[in-house]
Amino acid sequence: MAHGHAVKRYSGLMDWLTTVDHKKIGILYLIAGGFFFLVGGLEALLIRIQLWKPLNDFVSADTYNELLTMHGTTMIFLAAMPVIFALMNAIVPLQIGARDVAYPFVNAIGFWTFFFGAVLLNVSWFTGAAPDGGWTAYAPLSGSTFNGDHGMDYYVLGLQIAGIGTLVGGINFLVTIINMRAPGMTFMRMPMFTWSVFITSALILFAFPALTVGLAALMFDRVFDANFFDPSGGGNAVLWEHIFWIFGHPEVYILILPAFGVISEVVSTFSRKRLFGYSSMVFATILIGFLGFMVWAHHMFTTGLGPVANGLFSIATMLIAVPTGIKIFNWLFTLWGGSIKFTAANLFAVGFIPTFVMGGVTGVMLAAAPADFQYHDSYFVVAHFHYVIVGGLVLGLFSGLHYWWPKMFGRMLNEGLAKLTFWTFFIGFHLTFFIQHFLGLMGMPRRIWTYLDGLGFNEMNMISTVGAMLMGLGTIFFLLNVVITAFKPKNAANDPWEDGRTLEWTIPSPAPEYNFKQTPLVRGYDAYWKEKMDGHTEMTPAEPIGSIHMPSPSILPLFMAIGLFITGLGLMYSHGEWGKIAGIEAGFVVGGIGLIITFACMIIRSLIDDHGFHIEPEELQDKGVKA
Repeated sequence: MAHGHAVKRYSGLMDWLTTVDHKKIGILYLIAGGFFFLVGGLEALLIRIQLWKPLNDFVSADTYNELLTMHGTTMIFLAAMPVIFALMNAIVPLQIGARDVAYPFVNAIGFWTFFFGAVLLNVSWFTGAAPDGGWTAYAPLSGSTFNGDHGMDYYVLGLQIAGIGTLVGGINFLVTIINMRAPGMTFMRMPMFTWSVFITSALILFAFPALTVGLAALMFDRVFDANFFDPSGGGNAVLWEHIFWIFGHPEVYILILPAFGVISEVVSTFSRKRLFGYSSMVFATILIGFLGFMVWAHHMFTTGLGPVANGLFSIATMLIAVPTGIKIFNWLFTLWGGSIKFTAANLFAVGFIPTFVMGGVTGVMLAAAPADFQYHDSYFVVAHFHYVIVGGLVLGLFSGLHYWWPKMFGRMLNEGLAKLTFWTFFIGFHLTFFIQHFLGLMGMPRRIWTYLDGLGFNEMNMISTVGAMLMGLGTIFFLLNVVITAFKPKNAANDPWEDGRTLEWTIPSPAPEYNFKQTPLVRGYDAYWKEKMDGHTEMTPAEPIGSIHMPSPSILPLFMAIGLFITGLGLMYSHGEWGKIAGIEAGFVVGGIGLIITFACMIIRSLIDDHGFHIEPEELQDKGVKA
């Protein structure tokens, strides 16, 4: 090898445990997020089975509270976020013409800390005490006074560790998009998906520290007997709500903005048209990101903030509908007059638009504070946020996965099965949640374990449960499609849809280890489409072929995350459950060992220089991701 660096290469499992390649990390996020999506879906089905008839005793009241808490927490933090990060990792560097993300090592830390935080949270099922304080963990219900077992400790520590992963991931993508764009890729030439990831990363940077502060305070309340949120000790329970929703509302946009980006790409590609009103889409995205921080107290209209606060937050909430409406119309105008292909990816995208509009309309209804006093804590709210998160986010993610699958794995998903996935999931979704608006208006409260006969809820709950089963069936069809596709040869073309407009479609599928043999020169928005229209078959390179520097794989991120996992487990059992070692609580000793492992890895990383290695021009064959 030239440049004198030894090349580290692993194969098999070791390759995946040590990888710092953004494409492989994207696949790891997808596998982990997919697994927790199934776990969260199973929890949802158990909730729906319990509610399918009055006075059902399928699960106990305590188990129901655990299912409800874990379903919400799992779906938002452990399923939706990692699948978003999977698409961010797999696609963003390719769309901006970069060879990798800015900090490949930190990218790996991001994945492993998320994964071990998620595992810690789910270990709670096997220790006899899953979190049961609701996914929002409202104090004082989540404090040690009302919640003496370890369930909420798992919630607090698991989410803190997983949150580290999300935060460093967000910082990484901010730096990547600002610093690593190909020559000619100005901000106003970036693809819409990259723009949405850019704003999402900024939201993560500002929103997640609020959650970290809240969880740290709750941890001190529970593990070290502080009293931030316990009113009997001078704490303030409403403070938790403020901290949680200052994170929680931007989190909704952290989830939905990447889906908006996906829809923009898919609708444009399959209409064979430039995205209508690109610059207005960019500014709408920035405005949504800004206003997302101005509306948190609309979750708290009934806590007694007073008419001034309620009025201001009501207005701000209605304002945020404006940039969202701009996006809806731009997608419709993109489709208008286009030469539309209804592939499965496009079906999900087109199905997303009216579904998300319905979620938005009920959101505006909830934004009217006086009306919210009636809707609050009823199934109307459950229907609203599922229309936004499932009808918006999940349909968007399915669209993106079907669209970019050949780029990630080199194989095309089966279109017939993919369309079957769409129809069963889409019909099942509307069956499940449309009817819940009316359940809420009839007065069915959310978070209840069972209900009496004769209240008029029976038939609607039955329909809702049947719809949930259909959604489960749609998910099974998707998994079946993935398994069948995995046995096909990797023969997807560079541009398998034939109408690719952006840079990721200019390179082989799956992308080689180094992404681009030569950094491309970007000459306009929709860079690849512009080259096609000028009669070129590939991008004009911005540099001659030369040796490409690559980062070395490393096992350290995995061990750093394992160290944090051990710390979390130790802190949780520091109240005498494990006895004492040399007069110190055993839990603190175990926690200390975990921290030593993590800090030792940091020190090793700091002291030992690893310059990576180079791929020489004569080696530049197609080294794709092997999955």
